[in-house]
Amino acid sequence: MTPVSRPSPAGAWWLALRPKTLTVSFVPVLVGSAVAWSQSHVLHWLPALVALLAAMLIQIGTNLHNDVSDFERGADTPERLGPPRATAMGWLPAATVRRAAWAAFGLAFNFGVYLVWYGGWPIVAIGLCSLLAGWAYTGGPRPIAYTPFGELFVVLFFGLAAVGGSYYLQALTLDPAAVVAALMVGSMAAGVITVNNYRDRETDARAGKYTLAVLAGRRGAQAVYVLEMLAPFALLPALALLSGQGAKLLLPLLLLPAVWRQIGRFRREAPGPVFNELLALTAKLQFLFGVLLALALAV
Repeated sequence: MTPVSRPSPAGAWWLALRPKTLTVSFVPVLVGSAVAWSQSHVLHWLPALVALLAAMLIQIGTNLHNDVSDFERGADTPERLGPPRATAMGWLPAATVRRAAWAAFGLAFNFGVYLVWYGGWPIVAIGLCSLLAGWAYTGGPRPIAYTPFGELFVVLFFGLAAVGGSYYLQALTLDPAAVVAALMVGSMAAGVITVNNYRDRETDARAGKYTLAVLAGRRGAQAVYVLEMLAPFALLPALALLSGQGAKLLLPLLLLPAVWRQIGRFRREAPGPVFNELLALTAKLQFLFGVLLALALAV
């Protein structure tokens, strides 16, 4: 690992939050609300804002818990190619990071109380499952991050649960258009996990993390990434039909050349620190796709 200068305490916490990928929890709320708006032209701002805060807090709690759990399980070694982790580098005490993770989960739960009051029992199921999954991603005897199901986890919780839940808070029902939009958002978000696991394939295998990239190999992981990044564009016609928005939903196609270039880089580059940049760019592309999709639905 390249020597890294010690950041300030605030800087260490900022790095532990992994800000470059926090947009992954913003996009589902935006898109789910936009699908509802396209059908009713009514937007309930407070549930949308509270859902956004709860989603971001769950992701922050998951990131912090991952920071300390990977350190304790021996996955964050000096050979790791990813960005430095605050606990592994000794910048923050493990116990403090764990308390911060639980504090984030606790705040998310408190916001969820309002969402349950507003949306009823379906939100209870979504909220509790999301909180449990956030902990189980790197917690418990069989963490999700140590299995081939990390990408599926993202599609389920940063796609179906987050988009579907955000739509439900606006419409108090669920529509096939929201499900298709959720698959689009979740698929590209899963690409972030694939980049991360592709970069860390060798060190993950030595640490006992049998991710999809470890089991599928380089070529298999490349094929998965291509599918994750292109599937949202392939689903645009289905969403246009189900939502009744027609040709307006061609707007996200403006991003297709950039996604195609990103795929080319992913397949071309040798695994190494360059994939830290590719990971951030994948999150950025997912954010831009979500914004363009929301604009197409809203106008």
